[in-house]
Amino acid sequence: MSTERIIISENEDDTENLAAGIAAGLPPGSVVLLRGDLGAGKTVFARGFARGLGIVEPVSSPTYTIAQEYPLPNGGRLCHLDLYRINGAEAALAFGVDEYLDDPGSFVLIEWPERIESLLPATAITVNIVHRGEHTREITVTS
Repeated sequence: MSTERIIISENEDDTENLAAGIAAGLPPGSVVLLRGDLGAGKTVFARGFARGLGIVEPVSSPTYTIAQEYPLPNGGRLCHLDLYRINGAEAALAFGVDEYLDDPGSFVLIEWPERIESLLPATAITVNIVHRGEHTREITVTS
């Protein structure tokens, strides 16, 4: 049975703090799917998620590199994937997306997960971010 939580974020700090709290409560091996339009706040969420795992280096969107890896202070890594430029599961497998998804010591954040829907684990957590105003976002977390 899945659970759904809806949160209203009034600014980037709210979004980052929510993400940090989610990250702090997840075990390694977790996959988080970030859904939302361009500019919705997926990378802001990723920054907060990284902070919640103890990562202090700057986090940016891997739009052109597809994947960014950040080592965790106590071992393991955060893998931040942006699949906007990927044309489907076959292309994602060609760059090794399965290695990220199957790594029990990593946390994986995926922007534009609909590009590889058939490869996603059933246990993935979905975060849907929707514009509700200039700075306001409605964030739905389904686990």
